[in-house]
Amino acid sequence: MPVTTLDATTALVLIDLQKGIAALPTAPVPAAEVIERAARLATAFRARGLPVVLVNVTGGAPGRTEHARPAGEPPAGWAELVPELGRQPGDLTVSKQGWGAFHGTDLDRELRRRGVTQIVLGGIATSIGVESTARAAYEHGYHVTLATDAMTDLDADAHRNSVERVFPRLGETGTSDAIRTLLG
Repeated sequence: MPVTTLDATTALVLIDLQKGIAALPTAPVPAAEVIERAARLATAFRARGLPVVLVNVTGGAPGRTEHARPAGEPPAGWAELVPELGRQPGDLTVSKQGWGAFHGTDLDRELRRRGVTQIVLGGIATSIGVESTARAAYEHGYHVTLATDAMTDLDADAHRNSVERVFPRLGETGTSDAIRTLLG
């Protein structure tokens, strides 16, 4: 279902828009376009006094996987949020150690403390951090809206799978412009 409404207490949650991840090759949308749209959403949310949550990843979950993990330490500044987001003192920042922004963080507690009932999600990568956070938000009882043009992936097919098959089961989808229009 296309995005129809935003609750009075909706928060914007932007996933992993940080220097190291934004520098990776993304598809189908270039990271710079995602960042531009996310920054416009953040500005609109702040202008209405709504929470903006900026999430970065600073490590990885333990355990064996078949996919090789990078060896060594990431380069300096890898986890720093991109400056285009215009981080403000009132923004909530969350550093995570895995894919989703809820597991092992105080995100749920902070959102509930602010009376948030709905989240709008964007970021990189659609099929990893964004999808994991959307699934957890849905399971925590939040209304979920996904700004489909303010997210991208490292794999275009994975992005499409999330947007077309997974996200409609978790919430509503829409463009960043449609979401900003609903903000009024």
